[in-house]
Amino acid sequence: MCYDLFFLAKLAAILEQFPAIEFDEQLQINYEASMHIVGHSFGEHPIIYQNREDQLLHVKLMEWGCLPFYIKDEKAFVKQRSNMLNARSERILSDTSSYWFKIRNRRCLIPVTGIFEHRKIEKWTKKVPYFIHQKSTDLFFLPGLYSVAELPNQETGELEKRWTYTLITRPANELMKQIHNDGDNKWRMPLFLPNDLAKEWLTSELTTERMQSILNYELPAAELECWPVFTIRSSKERPDGKEKIEPYVWENLPALD
Repeated sequence: MCYDLFFLAKLAAILEQFPAIEFDEQLQINYEASMHIVGHSFGEHPIIYQNREDQLLHVKLMEWGCLPFYIKDEKAFVKQRSNMLNARSERILSDTSSYWFKIRNRRCLIPVTGIFEHRKIEKWTKKVPYFIHQKSTDLFFLPGLYSVAELPNQETGELEKRWTYTLITRPANELMKQIHNDGDNKWRMPLFLPNDLAKEWLTSELTTERMQSILNYELPAAELECWPVFTIRSSKERPDGKEKIEPYVWENLPALD
């Protein structure tokens, strides 16, 4: 699954792709934090969605990790929320009992510059992180689903709307199989889409058949670029002093096919 994102683009770059988009609030992005967005932190990220009132595209800060609209006690849902960071593409339309089926028409896009994923190397104690991005563009959009729950503010007790999202994953292509090769959710990757399909994902007139076609899309491995980076889930400084996404040379690291 995917729990680590990278976003280093100005909001103006989103406007270039969606000129008529509306901003729900005055967004302030912490770019230092955005250089490594950790799913299990349930932090906020600018998410693109179609507003149900005016039918226009909007950008709104939402928390990563869906909170279902029916829950009333957020604290009781903390452990389950980790399972709501990603949604399997195969379940969205076919599993009618899943939460993803219930919110299948609440579609959104997650703007990113890249993702991080970890590779298991035989006889190595630690996995090697890789930075992965789409070759054709500096900014791309991962499809997701969003949820709106009304929950009491933990400080004031007043009810407030909480906007949250999940990232859609699918079976990995040949490149990503080699990188995400371990764990309970191995051989998965985000549903990478070219920009035309990403924009179509947001349209309200999307039929079930067309939605399924988009969910089945597999980005060819040749359209992704990747390289190993230094440890990302540690406060330890890189020994070479370079930025987090700069290539890092791991001694004796086997090459990818």
